[in-house]
Amino acid sequence: MGMEVIAIGEALGAEVRGVDLAHLDAESFATVKAAWLEHLVLRFRGQRLSDPELLALSRRFGELDPPGPNPYGAPFLPQHPEINVISNVKVEGRPIGNLGDGEASWHCDMTYVEEPPRAALLHALELPPSGGDTFWSNMYLAYETLPEALKRRIAGRRAIHDATYNSAGMMRRGMREVADPREAPGAHHPLVVAHPETRRPALFLGRRRNSYVLGLELAESEALLDELWAHATRPELTFRQEWQVNDLILWDNRCTLHRRDAFDPAARRVMHRTQIKGAAVLAYPG
Repeated sequence: MGMEVIAIGEALGAEVRGVDLAHLDAESFATVKAAWLEHLVLRFRGQRLSDPELLALSRRFGELDPPGPNPYGAPFLPQHPEINVISNVKVEGRPIGNLGDGEASWHCDMTYVEEPPRAALLHALELPPSGGDTFWSNMYLAYETLPEALKRRIAGRRAIHDATYNSAGMMRRGMREVADPREAPGAHHPLVVAHPETRRPALFLGRRRNSYVLGLELAESEALLDELWAHATRPELTFRQEWQVNDLILWDNRCTLHRRDAFDPAARRVMHRTQIKGAAVLAYPG
């Protein structure tokens, strides 16, 4: 049976079947990459990848980007520091991974740096009986479906992408509380970007907390961002992933947002994650 790419969400998302990610030939990899650019999020089920195999697969998409700083100050996997562990499990009172068991709010990964990751791969190793579902939202469609008046309001605008907190609300190591979003640390990126490969326009929002649209009064910025975020995370723009053990999800970080549901803190959830180095964010010229 050959490879199949089957759409699994109306707005984005596809499942790729009939493939072993540890043994992809060049033709199959080209098909996977084309499907990724088309569907934004790809799901591969039944992938029993070792950590070295996950790293080898990830490197086929580009240079690896090390995980952002975690609150504990050291890699979770010293033997594979390029892998980030996403987990609520603790051993002798110390977490073995990031993000715990609570809800992770809508975000785009590491946009507080000048060159955010282009892609991420997430491999499910242990899962709770329920909860912990992940959602993605299509930022191409979010921009395309904006009212024309709102498109004009955000044309050429840039926003601060705050570096203070991660998506679970934990303060990053070395950061301090921000009282005024206009003073938040982090990169300044366009609100509308051009995808570097497809050249399609997409909303680029990063994270809501401590965001600020440069050049506006704070109240005006807050109102504008609230409007954009409400639009960008509407259910009809999203895809929901109900995880199975050995699922691997690949997503395009340049044109999606994602979030995670909370789950039972007494259950175990362990995932290994890699990310691919990106480039400077390009403003959409339209």
